[in-house]
Amino acid sequence: MTMRQIGLSIYPDHSNEEQDKAYLLLGEKYGFTRIFMSMLEAKDVKTTERKFKKIIEFGNEHGFQTTLDVSPRIFNQLGISYTDLSFFKKLGVSAVRLDQGFNGITEADLSYNPEGLIIELNMSNDTGYLDNILSYQANQPFLYGCHNFYPQVGTGLEDQFFERCSKRFKNRGIHTAAFVSSQVGNQGPWNVNDGLPTRESDRNLPIEVQAKSMFMSGLIDDVIIGNAYASKGELKKLGELNRYKLSFSVDLVSDINDVEKKIILEENHYRRGDSNALVARSTESRVKYREQENRAHDNKEQFNVGDILIGNDAFGVYKNELQVVLQPHFDSRKNKVASIKKEELPLLKYLYPWTKFNFTR
Repeated sequence: MTMRQIGLSIYPDHSNEEQDKAYLLLGEKYGFTRIFMSMLEAKDVKTTERKFKKIIEFGNEHGFQTTLDVSPRIFNQLGISYTDLSFFKKLGVSAVRLDQGFNGITEADLSYNPEGLIIELNMSNDTGYLDNILSYQANQPFLYGCHNFYPQVGTGLEDQFFERCSKRFKNRGIHTAAFVSSQVGNQGPWNVNDGLPTRESDRNLPIEVQAKSMFMSGLIDDVIIGNAYASKGELKKLGELNRYKLSFSVDLVSDINDVEKKIILEENHYRRGDSNALVARSTESRVKYREQENRAHDNKEQFNVGDILIGNDAFGVYKNELQVVLQPHFDSRKNKVASIKKEELPLLKYLYPWTKFNFTR
């Protein structure tokens, strides 16, 4: 299984070296291991080499691996040959991302580069691009995929299109990456920066919600913050995020009792395999707490999607069973104990049968 990573973006042509270093040290503290850099706006070899090499080497010293974003125009502008990637090796990068594709055979040849650099492909297309490259017997372990980001509001990928593109790579066993957007960062490669997400639906969401959705889709291995500089709080939240287990942030009701609080916050949950459309059931708690009384409260109003329920004393053998509401309904035998935060309701689509999950406040 590929280990999931989190990453940062640095823009040496627009940033301050000391700020970049401080940002990377903060990222290191919170478990970030990837750096994305764009060379699409590079001017000449000497200036580019001087600016980029310093921060890349600093990142290497602190456990980061850097991907450099390039295009055919940059190869021509810097006088770099496709058959000689030593310029990028000298900079200290681990991967070169091809923002624009070539003809398939060129990418396949690049994947055998003697410098051992990973060739990262643009994932944001729903075509046979990857299949074409692989048909030329590419060196697949050295091929990665990474989506685009979209600085202009309204232009990010639609969710379904994102999924189709991602599946083309994931189904082939290719390591994948995509971008989320800081809500405070204002630095990117261009002079338009309405955030830098891959998916349009992520643009205005809290950064940890964007990342949860990316990881829980099962389609993305690495999540990178597209814009700089994310806040310390955002970095901390991504660093603390469980990249492998579905987690919902909730608001507890005021009348929740001690038993219910233990069930929702301290127990491990999974959705029963014999799923239904009304609720996602987690039933181990009804066994563990079958002797614990649970008086009725918050049980008279309609339950809505994302409400968390626990059976009360009137629910017989189902007392203290936890349920996540998937369809609105009434049932006085259940107590509402919490609600999933509104911005995280889309994560319910990842609550499949047997899915393990937990709740945080």
